[in-house]
Amino acid sequence: MRKSFAAALFPLLLTLTAATLPIPQHGMREWRERAARVTIVRDDWGIAHIHGKTDADAVFGMIYAQAEDDFPRIEANYLTSLGRTAEAEGEDAIWQDLRALLYVSENELKADYRKSPQSMRRLMDAWADGLNYFLALHPQTKPRAIKRFEPWMALSFTEGSIGGDIERIDLKQLRAFYSGKPMVAALAPWTERQGSNGIAIAPKITANGNALLLINPHTSFYFRSEQQVTSGEGLNAYGASTWGQFFIYQGFNAHAGWMHTSSGVDSVDEFAEKVERRGKGFCYRYGAECRPLTVRPITIKFRRADGKFVTRSFTTYRTHHGPIVRAANGRWIAFAMMDRPVVALQQSFLRTKATDLASFLRIADFKANSSNDTLFADDRGEIAYLHPQFVPIRNDRFDYTKPVDGSDPATDWRGNHALGELPSVLNPASGWAQNTNAWPYRAAGPDSPKQVRFPRYMDTDGENYRGLHAHQLLTGGRGWTLERLQSAAYDSYQPGFAVLIPSLLRAYDALPKDGRKLTLAGPVAVLRSWDYRWSADSVAQSVAVLWGKYLREVIAEPASEPGNRKMMRLARDTSDEDKLRALEQAMNELRDIGHGRWQVPWGEINRFQRASNAIVQQFSDAAPSIPVPFAPAAYGSLASFEQRTPSATKRTYGTYGNSFVAVVEFGKRVRAHAITAGGESGDPASKHFNDEAPRYAAGNLREVYFYPDQLKGHTERTYHPGD
Repeated sequence: MRKSFAAALFPLLLTLTAATLPIPQHGMREWRERAARVTIVRDDWGIAHIHGKTDADAVFGMIYAQAEDDFPRIEANYLTSLGRTAEAEGEDAIWQDLRALLYVSENELKADYRKSPQSMRRLMDAWADGLNYFLALHPQTKPRAIKRFEPWMALSFTEGSIGGDIERIDLKQLRAFYSGKPMVAALAPWTERQGSNGIAIAPKITANGNALLLINPHTSFYFRSEQQVTSGEGLNAYGASTWGQFFIYQGFNAHAGWMHTSSGVDSVDEFAEKVERRGKGFCYRYGAECRPLTVRPITIKFRRADGKFVTRSFTTYRTHHGPIVRAANGRWIAFAMMDRPVVALQQSFLRTKATDLASFLRIADFKANSSNDTLFADDRGEIAYLHPQFVPIRNDRFDYTKPVDGSDPATDWRGNHALGELPSVLNPASGWAQNTNAWPYRAAGPDSPKQVRFPRYMDTDGENYRGLHAHQLLTGGRGWTLERLQSAAYDSYQPGFAVLIPSLLRAYDALPKDGRKLTLAGPVAVLRSWDYRWSADSVAQSVAVLWGKYLREVIAEPASEPGNRKMMRLARDTSDEDKLRALEQAMNELRDIGHGRWQVPWGEINRFQRASNAIVQQFSDAAPSIPVPFAPAAYGSLASFEQRTPSATKRTYGTYGNSFVAVVEFGKRVRAHAITAGGESGDPASKHFNDEAPRYAAGNLREVYFYPDQLKGHTERTYHPGD
């Protein structure tokens, strides 16, 4: 099987510029013929296990099953990526659409489709067929805007993480530039990386001599579908697939597994362009010349409140660095990012068929992963931390965390780094590798890459408290098992509070013996005796989290410093008075929540509630919910749970954090446990809408049914798409 995969991969790499093929137009007869070659097995958690005769058949069934579970989220993702959200949501979404359309257009994506390898076109064809077949058979499902899916659309959304590079473009500043209306200045929010933990452990320090992998993405809840997809062509991947995509983004096959964490690498840059008038147009200075600005007309259709459609047109500009997205200090700012949809989609799909580290690295050499670190493990006992592979070569004397002078040719990107030039770690002597959205320079203990050997742009975030926590758990550890790794993923210690709370205690101890000291004596006593571990019945956890919330507001300055770095200096850069005032604010909030008492256990505040399938959830303190013991990740909790959407409730209802969690052991047979937030179905009437919630809150992962014999006795339904 491994030889056949390698043999199949090599010719695929040579067909990037394959001959043009027409976009196929299939009908119901062809869809039914393909559906007959696909079998979907739903297990007793509602998870779809799809098998197709070919990879394309499997993709057809995979996306059909996703549509059965949550078509609205599929459509929402493609409305975003295609720049069509305003067709569904109205004029307010114009600027989001404009941002997308700076990079994509129907004609360009169709051209990309035509130059894609034939093997990838087959997958895109099957993807569109599966969605259109679902819509044809389910007239009660009413798309908001996309009535028919075309194969080329898949190329608009090729990377499965929660926020792509394009989201670094600020919508308020984009609107100010292209509307001509000034933007009101505001304090910059904390810019913490979008979560996730990955740990790979080598056989040398495991009890059974098998490699282990922790897969723990932190995303918005219900962001991905848990599936298994197999084919007669060797595809056999299990894990989390972002709604609407036809590859397992974070998961494993029978031989290898991969976990992606959002990286602090600098893979996007801003260039400050010196623009001048030239006749009726513009040019921009580049060295001794003034190059003409490229003009790109964009027309956006949007839905009015009365339901009618109207359009709005823009004239947008770009330089060789990228599109103009804002203005600052008398310069126009061009935004540069990776824009390689064909190879990005190839890399995302092909890595799900990699069976060892060598084949995974061959696929990584596409260099179309720009924003995600990867933790890898396989049944040969190899493990790795891999840095994002799309890293432009730059002159390190410039600070690319800020706009650089676009008129100076020395600031230009100069190709991409080779894989061997990146701060990755292959088979470290420590026996483990980890990443928690922190820098790569502690990825494997003493065997980590040395920071002095790499340019500054390889990391912009630095360390975080989850990284310190993972490092403490892994250093010197031996005898690891699947169950022990699962326990580690929910270890309740929070090293951030171990740093922060003593500074508060010192500030309190320095107070004179007055009324203020007496008022704060109770909560300070609770914190002084605390072991910095979360639990549902912990009052100290409630006090600490709310205190931290108010203390963080003190340093929410306009600077664009990443949240990791702000958090690591929070104790140092706030005064004693800041710390005491934040505690008083926390006590006021706790008394409000506790109806006059501040001694509120964490589980009374921190809750899980799923009442509807709305993408933006609405919560109610009067509706049923369950307590969740784990906590926000910022203080070092590996298991993450927090609310990131505004709410008028007194309790906190999770919307972000642990969304899919899996632990995997790569022995002669792969063994895995997993959990998904809420449940697999987006239908509130389904028993699988919220059936995993109690296990989720308890960190009680269920067995993964990876092999057919494991599905015996755990099968609810077996069918072909359309049955």
